[in-house]
Amino acid sequence: MDINTLIAQYGYAALVVGSIAEGETITLLGGVAAHQGLLRFPLVVAAVALGGMIGDQLLYLVGVRFGPAILRRFSRHQKKIDRAQRLIQRHPYLFVIGTRFMYGFRIIGPLLIGASRLPPKIFLPLNIVGAIVWALIFTTLGYVGGEVLEPWLHSVNQHLRHWFWLILVLVLVVAVRWWLKRRDRS
Repeated sequence: MDINTLIAQYGYAALVVGSIAEGETITLLGGVAAHQGLLRFPLVVAAVALGGMIGDQLLYLVGVRFGPAILRRFSRHQKKIDRAQRLIQRHPYLFVIGTRFMYGFRIIGPLLIGASRLPPKIFLPLNIVGAIVWALIFTTLGYVGGEVLEPWLHSVNQHLRHWFWLILVLVLVVAVRWWLKRRDRS
């Protein structure tokens, strides 16, 4: 069984599971697979939005139940935690949707939101909107990346081509993360 068959058979399930745990990398790869014709673009967006929404919803619920106890363990960051919780109370819409796009907040953001006691009736719809916007942006970036590089890759052996895509996307993700870390230190 070749990689294309595996992607076509299990790609959507892998996207849901992968976007629960991580997000950007798997979403970019989903966009590339859609460009290659292995998966359908709207279903890739739906799968990664679903996974991202589930992951954030679970973290939110952990924050509601255990958030204050977990946050007490980070007492040296209490000023930052307090500032984030004030932002959540003042701008819940921007914070819930924006958390998904803030480097380093993918895990802690929904946990902080849950610990701040933002009502579920506010969090859930915002989580859905944020997940859809995030999925659409990152899937499109992966798709466009596939479109830009397609002419150069056309003559490359099919298996080498998939490895190239994987390595390219991983390098891009590492480079963006490095850049974001460096920018945050400044």
